[in-house]
Amino acid sequence: MKHLTVTRRAAMFSAAALPLFGLSARADDAKISPAPSSESWRKSYGLSSFGDLNLAENFPNFPYAEPGAPKGGQLLMEAVANSYDSLNGYILAGNPAIGLSIVNDSLMAGSLDEDNALYGLVARAVEISADKRQYRFHLRPEARFHDGSPMTAQDVVFSLNILREKGHPLIQQLLRDLDKAEAEANDVVLVSLHENFGRDSILNIAGQPILSEAYYKVHDFSRSGMQPPLGSGAYKIGAFEQGRYIAYARVPDYWGKDLPVNVGQNNFDLIRYDYFGERAVGFEAFKAGTVNLHESSTASEWATGYDFPAVRDGRVIKMEIPDRRSPGFQGFFFNLRRPVFKDPRVREALGCCLDFEWDNRNLFYGAYKRTVSYFENTDMKAVGLPSPEELKILEPLRGKVPDEVFGLPFVPPVSDGSGQDRTLLKRAYELLKAAGCKRQGGQLLLPDGAPLAFEFLETTTAFEKVAQPMFKNMQLLGVAPRMRIVDSAQYKQRLDTFDFDMIVDRKMIGGVPGDELLAYFGSKSGKTQGGLNLGGIDDAAVDILVDKALKAQSRAELTVTCCVLDRVLRAGRYWIPNWYSPYRRIAAWNDFGRPKETPKLDLGISSLWWWDAEKAAATKAKG
Repeated sequence: MKHLTVTRRAAMFSAAALPLFGLSARADDAKISPAPSSESWRKSYGLSSFGDLNLAENFPNFPYAEPGAPKGGQLLMEAVANSYDSLNGYILAGNPAIGLSIVNDSLMAGSLDEDNALYGLVARAVEISADKRQYRFHLRPEARFHDGSPMTAQDVVFSLNILREKGHPLIQQLLRDLDKAEAEANDVVLVSLHENFGRDSILNIAGQPILSEAYYKVHDFSRSGMQPPLGSGAYKIGAFEQGRYIAYARVPDYWGKDLPVNVGQNNFDLIRYDYFGERAVGFEAFKAGTVNLHESSTASEWATGYDFPAVRDGRVIKMEIPDRRSPGFQGFFFNLRRPVFKDPRVREALGCCLDFEWDNRNLFYGAYKRTVSYFENTDMKAVGLPSPEELKILEPLRGKVPDEVFGLPFVPPVSDGSGQDRTLLKRAYELLKAAGCKRQGGQLLLPDGAPLAFEFLETTTAFEKVAQPMFKNMQLLGVAPRMRIVDSAQYKQRLDTFDFDMIVDRKMIGGVPGDELLAYFGSKSGKTQGGLNLGGIDDAAVDILVDKALKAQSRAELTVTCCVLDRVLRAGRYWIPNWYSPYRRIAAWNDFGRPKETPKLDLGISSLWWWDAEKAAATKAKG
């Protein structure tokens, strides 16, 4: 199973660098209305989707962080990719190195215990206008870039403008509701939103990286390259070798180290990612001690791969940590832009060829649960018949959505576990015939006479053992699938330009779904280079529901809307759902300490764990 280590608000992006959550910025440049009187403004130490914050003002640290965690040591992990060619993670060009987002600070920082909540980082406070269209951020005077220069309101304004104009399309999407940012003083930024702004728009703005205007006056922001940029965060880029590794060095005199949002965090002196083209090679590096922490993404590796001396003598420990997040949705994604996948009956037929029950028993050691919903394991998963509240949303869409969405939601079929369920294959063939496909000899032809053939694009062979049994069933029907392995740079370029037939991917959705819905399912995202609507979903009803979800003013309204969205998406047969694990499977050399409390949204390994010198010495002595 593919498994990405992500936080709530980084969920929409790759592990490379992109910051928070978003398509092109609006071109209009409407004038900001005069600021309301001070009496109509509310001052706050944080922001959230619905105005509720779990932590009180002046909280000393996040409750899951260990304030006394020691500093030192190194965290060495693998990056399962072939290489990288850029140290600029905020633009579309290039293949950025993993981890770049830790180099830059933002106005506010998120909590790993709260969905869509931010607390002051560079901004010590924010004033909010009564209509919530204007926000006045007051900056900390001690905020500094790594070269010692002050972080000013002018830098914030510069950053928002250049990201909106030249940033990655996903960042432009996040900033779509930004009308204007102005520096009222060196330490005061006034941000104004367009009318009909999205619920989370200000969160997206407050979470963007703050870049140095002076630095980018002499460096071209729009170019990728291997020159380390000027940052401001707890880490800066250290040693690196393109194609082999990249390291991030802790900044000892980091200006924000004692802020509540940072206390007990950023504990490792060095965080390094070594690049391996194959996960199996990375695992061997972990066994040899070259890498000291490894997350097992396959059940077979977890079940059978840890019979080596360091495990037996306690130098390496295994941890199954409950994963309290929504698992998101992983599966084989069809590129709907390809004529071969135009008919939903063809897509459903191909889905009948995945025998999850056989896979789970023979490949996964019974470790996984089948994914059926885009909102799996949450109260936003559609179940049973639509509720009266759901029907109020669905009725205006009648005729624009399949009739089946007014009944039970679609679920993938359950097989007999044989690996070649004749009943399901018969069902698949009937669907293909109904779609106008015909068999000619051993080949299945589409209605236009073209063969029903496609390419499954991947960067490693890790998923081959899962794909091949499914492909075998497809071949019995006369379908001609093939697998193609490309390097990570080519893979990124092909995904950015939607040049693929089928891929396997995993997307995360948080407990308060927001702009990720627009990125994953919005029609504009599917038509914008670099967009995350990889499948190319282009459905007016889906766009309506996504917009309604983004404007929901209560959790209850959001939950009902997402249930309806789930029904409509599942009726589209846009993917072949995979599976998920209720646990994160972590193996580490016994050199680390970690907090007693694990936050809800992520394990926080690189930010919350620490190097335990006593344990490390004992581990070394055993070796």
